[in-house]
Amino acid sequence: MPTLSASPSAQGPRPISDAAVPIVIGLVNNMPDAALQTTERQFRELLFASSRNPVRLRFFSLPELPRTEPGRSHISQHYEGISELWTSHLDGLIVTGTEPRAVDLADEPYWPTLTKVVDWADNHAISTVWSCLAAHAAVLHIDGIGRRAFREKLSGVFDCVKATDHAIVEGVRSRWRAPHSRYNELPEDALVSSGYRILSRLPGAGADMFVKQRKTLFLFVQGHLEYDPGALLREYRRDVRKFLAGERASYPQMPCGYFDEDAAAALAAFRRQALGSRRFDLLLQFPAAIAEEKLEHPWLEPAVRIYANWLSYLTEQKSRNRGSTESLPSREYIVS
Repeated sequence: MPTLSASPSAQGPRPISDAAVPIVIGLVNNMPDAALQTTERQFRELLFASSRNPVRLRFFSLPELPRTEPGRSHISQHYEGISELWTSHLDGLIVTGTEPRAVDLADEPYWPTLTKVVDWADNHAISTVWSCLAAHAAVLHIDGIGRRAFREKLSGVFDCVKATDHAIVEGVRSRWRAPHSRYNELPEDALVSSGYRILSRLPGAGADMFVKQRKTLFLFVQGHLEYDPGALLREYRRDVRKFLAGERASYPQMPCGYFDEDAAAALAAFRRQALGSRRFDLLLQFPAAIAEEKLEHPWLEPAVRIYANWLSYLTEQKSRNRGSTESLPSREYIVS
């Protein structure tokens, strides 16, 4: 990967000579219906904060994913069919994951389409970000590296340590904090032996971000830099609701390093109440307001810097291939 021409500020990269030329990003959004529009907003806001140049965002989703009627309606109105991706001219691609239902990812009904997305991205996009569970699927398809389960869910805001001076993490401090929400990891030793370069680590929990240069640059992000401050709280409340509804056997662990003392105390008291009397109507007493009051966003600055570096890389590579012609359909979102 070439060295970027300039170090970005925390607000985004320095404008360059062809700054008026839009960067076209595809978002293959595979999140469940409850998080579908939230994920759109999170990535739109992060790209806006990371770039001083115009960015065009186009939405796609895997058609085999189960959806409710409202979810299908939203996708039909605001998303392009996955078949349109194959003939698209994109500069960058971001692919999100979805909660798997099968033990083996390759047994998921969407697996053939997802692997086609991986192969298409390597031949057509300048660079692709594989987010969380999409990273696990892409690595499994590329190199056959399977996931390894944690003893319990990794949920919270964790310290990340920079492992290299790669251009994607240029200007990022040696340590930062980032949100994670997953049950599995990819073994770092297997990644390194297969040619992946580790960009950052979670002390005690392995690789955080890593890259692999194939025909194009693949960036794998096991955490959720796009999350807004309340995202982990909403996920925690969702898991509590599942417990109260009898949809999960155990009460969820509180996200680590996320709540202040007052919020943690209120949530612990609610947990004791729920364990003593497991009723769905208790959800009305969930102390969401107390928990939300002092939430912080410590990963915003590193997230903006990392995505600014990625967008600068796309811009630099795009300027080297100026002869290509872009074709933009009508359903697009301009982030500028």
